[in-house]
Amino acid sequence: MSDHPPASLMRAEALSSPDRIAAQLAANAPRLAQLSETLRARPPAFAVTVARGSSGHAANYARALFETALGLVTGPAAPSSVTLYGAHLRLKDALVLTVSQSGQSPDLRAVVEHARAAGAVTLALVNEEDSPLAHAAEHVLPLLAGPERSVAATKSFLCSLSASASLVAAWRPDPAPPDPAFDSALAALPDRLRQAASADWSAARPVLARARSMLVTARGYGFPVAQEMATKLKETCLLHAEALSAAELLHGPVALVHDGFPVLLLAQRDETLPGVLDVAHRLRDQGAHLLVASALPEALDLAHTPLPLPAPLHPMLDPLATAQAFYRLAADAAVDRGLDPDNPPALSKVTKTV
Repeated sequence: MSDHPPASLMRAEALSSPDRIAAQLAANAPRLAQLSETLRARPPAFAVTVARGSSGHAANYARALFETALGLVTGPAAPSSVTLYGAHLRLKDALVLTVSQSGQSPDLRAVVEHARAAGAVTLALVNEEDSPLAHAAEHVLPLLAGPERSVAATKSFLCSLSASASLVAAWRPDPAPPDPAFDSALAALPDRLRQAASADWSAARPVLARARSMLVTARGYGFPVAQEMATKLKETCLLHAEALSAAELLHGPVALVHDGFPVLLLAQRDETLPGVLDVAHRLRDQGAHLLVASALPEALDLAHTPLPLPAPLHPMLDPLATAQAFYRLAADAAVDRGLDPDNPPALSKVTKTV
């Protein structure tokens, strides 16, 4: 196993994310101000997300922010309800949020068109502004990730998360007060991501090189990033990885864990931490090989393979630093397993579903 794997587009694109997000925060400020005025003038009764793949994980992150920071009940829609079953969804006064890198998938566009006709406010977070999905939505928030040539999405995923966080920071429906701590943390996010990009997670490479199956677990704001990690391990490393909430893990799937079974656990300082640490103890007792991604000594001390992160920034933003550090590991682990992280077998950059 080489200490210096060959450069890959995936690795380079992931490392460009902090600069892309810095540019996004500056460029989207006028759009966000206008969009937040629209949403405050027409407050949605609930929100619905429409996305697939890595964009689906980003939409789950938006849901977590909408519900905890805005009190806005949010749930995912199944595009096939509209495209295959012909359902007429009652979406009047809803916010329908769709997330996509390419904006090319017909099913996402069809749901947005259906929602707009039903009286919903439609918003697309999309990297390709001149795409069918962007044209279908009433409002567009560009990701500004730039061209992404690696099949495995990295910077577009992180830019999707920062766009959702920016929206929440700008929106804050009345009478919710501003959150200066969140606003200042958002401004500091690119620098924190640069620190995370330098995190040394190489100790995990031998574990991933020999693994055949593993679990990834987290709670709260971190769980969508756990989902993204599991997807990337499947996609780039051909490693069977499943993401489970640290709460759901105890409802049956924990029986899988024994005899050095690898579990990647994400721990951050917020209300989920006590429960996540309890799960870490349970996993160790059952014989897991515990890889822990965290900035917290009390979490790293439980790891067989600690994966350190820079100091916490804000609970709603810390998952971005975890994803940033992980992408470099995933690219290197794919090479260790004799694979090309930029061109996974049987996959293409744009996936069109109906």
